[in-house]
Amino acid sequence: MRSRISRAAALVLAALCIAAPSAPAADLTFGARADPSVDPHFLYLSTNMAYSRHIFDALVDKDETSQRRPGLAVSWSVVAPTIWEFRLRPGVKFHDGSDFTAADVAFTIARVAGLPNNPNPYTNNIRPIVRTEQVDPLTVRFHTDQPAPQLPGMLGNVFIVSHKAAEGAAPMDFRSGKAAVGTGPYRFESFAQGQALRLVRNDGYWGRRPEWERVTFRVIPNDAARVAALLAGDVDAIDFVPSTEVASLGRNPKISVFKRTSDRTMYIGLDIGREQSPFARDAAGEVLAKNPLRDVRVRRAISLAIDRKAFVERIMEGLATVADQPAASHIEGYDPGLPPLAYDPESAKALLKEAGYPDGFQLTFHCPRDRWVNDAKLCQAVGQMLSRIGLRMQVETMPANVFFSRNSLTKNEFSMWLGGWAHSSTGDISAYLTGHVHTIDRARRLGSINRGNFSDPAIDAMIDAAVGELDDGKRVQALRRTMAAVMAALPQVPLHTQMTVVAARKGLALEARADEQTVVLDARAVR
Repeated sequence: MRSRISRAAALVLAALCIAAPSAPAADLTFGARADPSVDPHFLYLSTNMAYSRHIFDALVDKDETSQRRPGLAVSWSVVAPTIWEFRLRPGVKFHDGSDFTAADVAFTIARVAGLPNNPNPYTNNIRPIVRTEQVDPLTVRFHTDQPAPQLPGMLGNVFIVSHKAAEGAAPMDFRSGKAAVGTGPYRFESFAQGQALRLVRNDGYWGRRPEWERVTFRVIPNDAARVAALLAGDVDAIDFVPSTEVASLGRNPKISVFKRTSDRTMYIGLDIGREQSPFARDAAGEVLAKNPLRDVRVRRAISLAIDRKAFVERIMEGLATVADQPAASHIEGYDPGLPPLAYDPESAKALLKEAGYPDGFQLTFHCPRDRWVNDAKLCQAVGQMLSRIGLRMQVETMPANVFFSRNSLTKNEFSMWLGGWAHSSTGDISAYLTGHVHTIDRARRLGSINRGNFSDPAIDAMIDAAVGELDDGKRVQALRRTMAAVMAALPQVPLHTQMTVVAARKGLALEARADEQTVVLDARAVR
């Protein structure tokens, strides 16, 4: 009798154990589209910033809606029109046990400014800073060339490194782990380029303790392979969910999908500064003697040829909004008084004829195929639309690392290219204007992302006045006036504003962020 009771009790206990929810796994594996730089100051991309956010911290942090909050700085204030003071968080340790101090902040700012051979530098984020003053070990003052109301947001993209570990370090020293010493929630464990970045929890972290003991970012650039890895259970979550799979994943009872409107607007970049442009050619394939993209009528013709609603509905599967300006309507500086951008191929043909190109010309559109949502499909669609107004189009796609090495400020090989800009750091268009539109001025770190080498002194003056205005109301109005001038000149052609879409196995909650950054601190086990 006793043995039967024991056997029955054992069966009940076993059943309860099977039915009971299991404890969350100590490890998290994430399927990521982009390969990390690891060096937090090399190649300014939101994907690289997302990786950096795990190993390093910035002075100013931001949440999933891009709202600012204290990071390594507990407070910041304007002590004079051109001086910002930041009070640093006491008691913070780097992963090697050394103290975080003002010396690390000063070293970081200098490193961002001086890192050589950087195809997409972070310098636009420190643009106004002319001097970093170490008041004491826990106080820093930034002296700026003019009032800089958005500096705290800009510094949210600058991750602080150890001056001891990173002294003289090149990007390869971060990839090896030698210099990858931060104050962040995770410590560097290993990195295999094109394969995986492995991190281990920093139990001495000053902030909220991460839920996951180990995190592996598996690099899976192919969209279909990334979705397949999630469905097979090989990874716990993925980023950059392809729009074609969102509906089916949403119907899968084993998968959760998370979405949010992003701060990123996609655009067509155009080579405007050069007298001749390498991929603007005549019918015989010879480079045109005069760069047609310098003519605003040609740029307007390109814009008129673009059916933005078709992009949103067909290419993006409704997971985007039409962009009539290089910023979405929730970004300060967007001008609600400007008319929507029209789709009018016949007017586009007339403008080309007026500009002296009645039979069009040859043009190549260069794009990455593994950086933005549906980037390759989007570029093919742009090529087809421009062909309809008489341009003889070629579309060339390539891996993102190749694309950015060929499309830098110092070495732009393209005539026309796909670009994107997220306004998350400042919440307004000021960083876009100083980086993408202002005439290149290396001494003042202006135009640091102006690959088209656009230049208009009148617009430069408007930008300088707008970004230096401390009064919030006056600054917004100045930014709107500048936006109107930019849209008249059309240095880039806006396309659409993306949505951030991530997916995870059931039982795992993950925030889709407006800055499109995937941060596993946001991931948590749920029932």
